[in-house]
Amino acid sequence: MSAAAAISAGALVLSGCGSEAPIQTPGAEVVGGAIGPDERVSEDVKVLAVQLDHPVDGVYEEGEDAELRLAISNTGTEPDVLIDVTGPDFADARTPGAGGGGPLDIPVPADDNVYVGAEGGPLLTLIDLDRSLRSSQSIPVTFTFQRAGEVTVDAMVAAEERAPSRPRPARRSNP
Repeated sequence: MSAAAAISAGALVLSGCGSEAPIQTPGAEVVGGAIGPDERVSEDVKVLAVQLDHPVDGVYEEGEDAELRLAISNTGTEPDVLIDVTGPDFADARTPGAGGGGPLDIPVPADDNVYVGAEGGPLLTLIDLDRSLRSSQSIPVTFTFQRAGEVTVDAMVAAEERAPSRPRPARRSNP
């Protein structure tokens, strides 16, 4: 490579360093998103993959409800109970069995996992969001357990699920 070509290539690389990073662009959606965070509540209890379902129309508007999904892992020898879910960006959290505002009560057996929002698992809905949200935006959610205590996690809105694409046929090389 000639000296002039090397200088040109170096200048091209350096010119990209001053541009604004995409993550800093307000309102930009991160394609694909990320699965929610894992957070330890106590030595035995963790909340895992905390996220809000992707909204049907792409945006949760102010006043809408959002389904919350997470796993709760209890590796201890004592059962626990998720007794409250709160946050500054929604009015309430309910499960279908909570009778529209009764006490939250999701049992977490000892040495077991509970999958909230999964088929056959308990459901949990955040009621009356006080701001709009779209994919890859998050709100703080505080989980309170009877024994383990509480932890606050940023619950991210899940990315839109996409149907898997067909694999491309392998290219043939010419002999």
